[in-house]
Amino acid sequence: MKLVTLTAAGALFAGAAYAGGIAPAPVEPVPMAPAPIVMPSQDWTGGYAGASLGWGGVNLDGDDDALDAILDDDDDTDDDDDGIFDVDGDGVVGGAFAGYQYDFGQFVLGAELDLNAANLDFDDDDFSDFLDDSDEDEEGVSIDQIHRLKMRAGYDAGNTLIYGVAGAAYAEADAFGETLSDTGYVVGAGVDYKVTDNVVVGGEVLYHKFDDFDDTGVDADVTTVQARVAYQF
Repeated sequence: MKLVTLTAAGALFAGAAYAGGIAPAPVEPVPMAPAPIVMPSQDWTGGYAGASLGWGGVNLDGDDDALDAILDDDDDTDDDDDGIFDVDGDGVVGGAFAGYQYDFGQFVLGAELDLNAANLDFDDDDFSDFLDDSDEDEEGVSIDQIHRLKMRAGYDAGNTLIYGVAGAAYAEADAFGETLSDTGYVVGAGVDYKVTDNVVVGGEVLYHKFDDFDDTGVDADVTTVQARVAYQF
């Protein structure tokens, strides 16, 4: 009887020791999957307005008859130097612009109006071979204004918008004291970058063509390169 009692007591003691003295096996932590990287997206829909500043180059070509038309005198140009003139000028161009565009996802379509003052002029002797002595005191030739109404179509690359433009252009010039103006077309390309949700910086290169400027027989080609900053509403 004593043997049975001692055996039972020993078994009970061993069970109690086992239950309290052995720690449970540690549980391995479950690795967490990394959070997916979400690329920031931008919506280019909305109105905007800003300012631009840059450089412009202009090419004029015509003949003596064109200069006679500008000077309004059939005998003003030097008859000893009949021929074709082809001259280049350049200068500063800058102004303000405003527009509206709609973002269809990856395709952006919009319209923009910009108004620019310019100082695209020529060297004093560019036309000297085609003028007689009485015209040497006349003022030279310069393009003073360039305005544009453009359609814009571009690719939405997130913070960057790459676009092309096409539309109508208007230019006003001062030629030998006469004010001339004409309309033509403009094509080009540009890029905008969103610094913040509302502030946009960019650049634009545009080519303008004016045939028979103000019915003078002079053809004008103008290329402008302008930096831009805008606020999108």
